[in-house]
Parts: sequence; structure tokens; C-alpha cells
Amino acid sequence: MVASMWRITGPVNRALIKAGYVRIAWLWNFIPALGISNITFKYKKQLPGTKKHPQSALEQAVESMGAHLSAYTSREHTAYYMKTLAKDLPKAVELLAEVVQSSSLSEADIELQRSVVLRELEEVQGSLQDVCLDVLHATAFQGTPLGHSVIGPSANARTLTRNDLVEYINSHYKAPRMVLATAGGVNHDELVGLAKQHFSGVSFEYEGDAVPVLSPCRFTGSEIRMRDDAMPLAHIAIAVEGAGVASPDIVPLMVANSIIGSYDITFGGGKVRILNIVRDVCSKYIYDKCPAVSAVGPIEQVPDYNRMRSAMYWLRF
Repeated sequence: MVASMWRITGPVNRALIKAGYVRIAWLWNFIPALGISNITFKYKKQLPGTKKHPQSALEQAVESMGAHLSAYTSREHTAYYMKTLAKDLPKAVELLAEVVQSSSLSEADIELQRSVVLRELEEVQGSLQDVCLDVLHATAFQGTPLGHSVIGPSANARTLTRNDLVEYINSHYKAPRMVLATAGGVNHDELVGLAKQHFSGVSFEYEGDAVPVLSPCRFTGSEIRMRDDAMPLAHIAIAVEGAGVASPDIVPLMVANSIIGSYDITFGGGKVRILNIVRDVCSKYIYDKCPAVSAVGPIEQVPDYNRMRSAMYWLRF
């Protein structure tokens, strides 16, 4: 159940970043439950209170340590994490374990988070950049759980009940799919002891044949277009199949990614040079692959995009 992903025990850095990772989200989600992990993590993130402590007591405990408690969810996992001083590790583990395992799930708080998710859906639909990336996932991982949006459809957000959340937590928050990780001035043996103390109640077992089956995910080279010449800008996203987490190439690629960094047109200096490098990479590498491409807006007016479309067409023969 417990894994210390980084064992850094030197006395120099006394800052602590502690996270509880739960491998849930979309990999096991079926269509009627899409969006439930998003609502669940948003509910817990707001510290609505637990079976032991009310909301005010939890907030005061976090503030008294000068800590930061937050959470996020993705298509592959949900994480609850704290940033605090290493000397407060025992209290941090206790609070995090309580938030993960013992949320009260009151109807009033659930309704509040439902309205938050619905507003977020409206914002995402109004952001063409977010729409383009969601469409990219939909075509790159078509027919698999990774193709769905993290937020899920609005119909699910409106109809999910407290019983749905309880059933989801009981089914997915299991010890074999949870990781407790730390970084900073932390003693590994102390962390293991705290995990045994505060996470011992997490179940290892499933009832009957209720063990979730991991759906296979595959990358599909494809293209999807949402042409609208009335839009002022075209949004285009390109993806190629990369190395999986179990591949021996994953670490070298992560190092290369860190060295190269990222580029945005708003960055100062080197604008023309960077654009030429990007075009060279596309010409020599992407065009002879079968990438997934999503395009939103006045796409017929983008020469490089149309050149790529032509190259992708001939790759099919």
C-alpha cells in the first residue's frame, strides 16, 4: 500500500511535499459514471468536514501548520497532496488520511460542488483551447476511456447522487491502487509507520466479483475537424504516440523534454528561429508518422495544417 517514491533524507531541504495518489479516474469509468471522480475530488478538496472533524476544525488545523492542502484529478489518477514543514509530517499524514477516507458527503456540500462543476463545464466549452485538446484526446484514444473529458458530460453532473459517490469511493479507493509519496526531509521508516497507523483501514478486498477491470487503451492515428470560418483564430493540436510508462525509453524522453522545455509565441526572443525548428521537426518526424490531429476554427486558412493533412492522407496508402 505504501511506496516512498523519492527517499530524500538530507537535512538541507526541510520542505515537504506529500501526496496520496489514487489510480482511479477514467481508466475504470463507464459512460454513466463519467465525471464522478471529478466531483469526488472537488468535494474533498474543499475540506467539507469529515466524520471526526467539522469543516472549521480541518481548516484551522491546516492553517495552524502554515500548510497547503489541495487536490487534482486527471484521466489516469486523482491526487490529494499537502505542502508543509517536515516536522509536521505526522499531523499532515493524519489530516490527509482523514480527508481521503472519512469525508462526510453531506447533501448540501454535494449540491454546492455540483454547481461548481456545471459552471466549469460552461467555461471549458467557451475555451476553444480546452475544446481542441479534449477533441484531440477523443480522436487519439477513440473507443477507450482515455478519450473522454475529465469533467464528464453535464447530464451526469446533474443526476449523480450521494449514493453514486459513496459507491464510487468504496469501489475505487482501495489499498492496491493507492500510493503515499513524500519528498523532502522525511525519514522513510517514520513514513511507513504513519501509513500503517492512519491508512490501515483502507480495504484490500472487493465484494464478490466487483473488481474493476482495467479497460485497454490504444492510440489511433486520426484527424477530427470542427471548421468555423467565423472564428478569429484556428486552434490545432497534434499528438504522436509516445513511450508508455513501462517503456525503457520513458526516462530518457522525460529528461530530453526537461532540457528542451516548452515554447509559446508570447516568449521573448528567438521567435523566428523556434518556429523554423518546429517546422523542421514536423517535416522530418511527424509527417512520416500517423499522428492524431484536432482542429477547431478557420482551419482552411492555415498552410502548414493543410500540408500535414495532405501528408496524412498519403500515409494511408
